[in-house]
Amino acid sequence: MRLSLCTITFRHHLLSLEDIARWAAANGFQGVELWAAHARNMQHLIDRDAAWMASFGLSVPMLSDYLPLDEDLASLRHATSNLCRLARRWGAGKVRTFAGKSASSDTSPEARWRLSARLKDACMIAQDQGCQVLVETHPGTLADTLASTQRLIEEVDHPALAINFDTLHVWEGGDDPLAAHHALLPHIRHYHLKNVRSRADLGVFEPSNVYAAAGKRTGMTALFDGAVDYLTFLDKLFERDEVDASLEWFGGDCFNVLANDARNLRLLRADREAPIRAGAA
Repeated sequence: MRLSLCTITFRHHLLSLEDIARWAAANGFQGVELWAAHARNMQHLIDRDAAWMASFGLSVPMLSDYLPLDEDLASLRHATSNLCRLARRWGAGKVRTFAGKSASSDTSPEARWRLSARLKDACMIAQDQGCQVLVETHPGTLADTLASTQRLIEEVDHPALAINFDTLHVWEGGDDPLAAHHALLPHIRHYHLKNVRSRADLGVFEPSNVYAAAGKRTGMTALFDGAVDYLTFLDKLFERDEVDASLEWFGGDCFNVLANDARNLRLLRADREAPIRAGAA
């Protein structure tokens, strides 16, 4: 597993990307997932790019953004092209977005067709620029359930479309993460890993709360302390050699939580591989 941290974690911190990169490298991360807002605000720093990040021993696997799929076509094409240009600067072949702003159950057939068509248009632009568009499994979008996500993949029907599998949100949508993972595996290119104390606390991940500097953080937990069974899920995930995943932490005490989660992931992986090494010996 190639593990990244997300710069969105530090959305309310006064830190430079160099501070974050040095800390990430020192604490066992292999990459930094850039929030596109941060990437855009560093465009004037011409020495900040993939080569600069590689000097820390890190890569940028993905830029996370919110493509304007509900705006006019010209705006979408412009935003997609600019996002992919930024991704190329950082050596990222993946850009993340959400599939609209409405739950699948609240979306009319006409609105769904329009969004799918817009998403396909974005995929065509991304493919021309060497990028993939990753739709995140997320509530309040057309990727809020396994059935709707599978339908969206069929509707868009483009090779540049892929999935950012957010395990917590799949569980939130009522699907079994293992079953959904098996069903979507051919399309998954990245994973977001986070947890919550209980279903009653899921409201802490509402965008209006997450992005607010004074938002509630109670209920956000370390990866192995919450309601989602990551021990079972990761056991299946570790069967794959080439996996890109990010610890997506929105709560407080960022450095301690991220360092401990990264260390626990390494220990879990080592425990899983120990019997294999013993058998080989």
